[in-house]
Amino acid sequence: MKKARVAAHSRSRLDERLGQFGATTRYHPPARGWIKAIREALGMSTAQLAQRMGVRQPTLVGLERSEERGSISLTTLQRAALALDCTLVYALIPNTPLDTTVRARARTWLRRHRQPVAHTMLLEDQQADDHITDAQIDDLLRDTNPHVFWE
Repeated sequence: MKKARVAAHSRSRLDERLGQFGATTRYHPPARGWIKAIREALGMSTAQLAQRMGVRQPTLVGLERSEERGSISLTTLQRAALALDCTLVYALIPNTPLDTTVRARARTWLRRHRQPVAHTMLLEDQQADDHITDAQIDDLLRDTNPHVFWE
């Protein structure tokens, strides 16, 4: 199925790109936020950064507080980054490789869809093979659009 191949290719490319980020613990913001940390490290006052952003000083203080609370918008972070001569980097970094996540979902899906068959075989006094192999998962991923695994 073409969609399955496209999804697998996308996962592979994203996993490769995201692998370059390394441990996500590197990206936790400072306790009081990036804006304040960088502003202070540069020796810049709130009034000076406010002027560079084209806002009033009390507004800037509010922006720093909103970042600390986690409620600042990406647009505002981008404006602050430009005023601080920084680059805003925004990414969702999966906790496990995307392929690993999809393979786990496929395994769960396959197991769930095999249960009725296993139950019927048991009623007919036959033994069902409950073991799912990597080859079976490979076949399923090659032939199935992965959106079904999330239903």
